[in-house]
Amino acid sequence: MGMRIGFGFDSHAFKAGVPLYIGGLLIEHPEGLAGHSDGDVLLHAITDALLGAVSAGDIGTFFPPSDPRWKGAASSLFLKTAMEEIKTAGYKIVNIDTCLVMMRPKIVPIAGELRERVAELLGIKPGEVGIKAKTPEGLNQDGVAVAYATVLLESLEADAGLKKYAATADVDDMDAVVESLVGVQRDLSALGRKVPAFDADDLT
Repeated sequence: MGMRIGFGFDSHAFKAGVPLYIGGLLIEHPEGLAGHSDGDVLLHAITDALLGAVSAGDIGTFFPPSDPRWKGAASSLFLKTAMEEIKTAGYKIVNIDTCLVMMRPKIVPIAGELRERVAELLGIKPGEVGIKAKTPEGLNQDGVAVAYATVLLESLEADAGLKKYAATADVDDMDAVVESLVGVQRDLSALGRKVPAFDADDLT
């Protein structure tokens, strides 16, 4: 089964007079994030993680800040391009984990909403998206937002192979597999597990 991991990082300074976008959400806050695009630090980190996982370069490769076409652009466009790249390479997202580092605004109250939005943009389930937040205690970074992202990809060919096997496997073969998994008593001592001293079937 083909698996690939990607890691992404981004940071932007806060700036007065611009809207604050994080994870594709417009968040009410006195300051936004400075950047050539909309400054969405979370989507930028995720985009780099996706591109890096398939060795496609980084966000600047596709959307250089020197190009005026991307001035104020929505970062969801960058994410969509990264999704096309991983699909072209023959992969799909298994799950993604992220961490935001900023003093304010507080992320915990909106983490659920962020998870839903990021999942929607990526075309995966909310349970496959991790959103965490930390404060830069003692690092003198109160005016900066930082984002880290890690993504796990799975080969589409591997997924197709499993589906093909499930569709064509002999019923007797499948029964044998199930029996081997649930119908055989195994010695768990090698795994450091203790076998209960009583029979659980006797409990009422």
